[in-house]
Amino acid sequence: MPLPEPVARKPIHTRGITYQGFRREDGLWDIEAHMTDVKSYSFQNHFRGTIEAGEPMHEMLLRVTIDDDFVIQEVTAVTDNSPFEICPDIVDAYKSLAGIKMGPGWRRNIRQVVGGVHGCTHLTELLFPMATVAMQTLWAFKNHRRRKTDQDHSRERTRPGILDTCHAWASTSPVVKRNAPEFYSG
Repeated sequence: MPLPEPVARKPIHTRGITYQGFRREDGLWDIEAHMTDVKSYSFQNHFRGTIEAGEPMHEMLLRVTIDDDFVIQEVTAVTDNSPFEICPDIVDAYKSLAGIKMGPGWRRNIRQVVGGVHGCTHLTELLFPMATVAMQTLWAFKNHRRRKTDQDHSRERTRPGILDTCHAWASTSPVVKRNAPEFYSG
């Protein structure tokens, strides 16, 4: 369902963000993010001169490599376009995230390592949804693979980590009753 028809308006700013999850040949996983900010008008910038309409003011890319347990193995950050010359100088700080696990406390841990003056606002913001993207990448793939190889459907399952994380996955919901009935509490 689309949004209701808006009042007459003209576009000024567009932020585009894409996330992709990849299975690597070495058994690890790459979660990548790409963010751009563009204006619908040209403007002057002290560092770059004229930034033309449609040209990215910001363009940042991030690759987080994780293992099957969601532990970060490596981080690569790139700033291709920025409003200040010094912005790309901070990208190596993101390598210090290696060893952190995507899970409870994810945002807090990110802020402790690359928050505030220790990072770039835009790169750090790209990290926050990465745990969800990683979950969507690994969980669906691993569940599909498990179902293809699991012949014993009577074996005891562990409690899915997604339970009680949102309305649909509440332990009392019909979604849980259908997909994980042994954990349904409604």
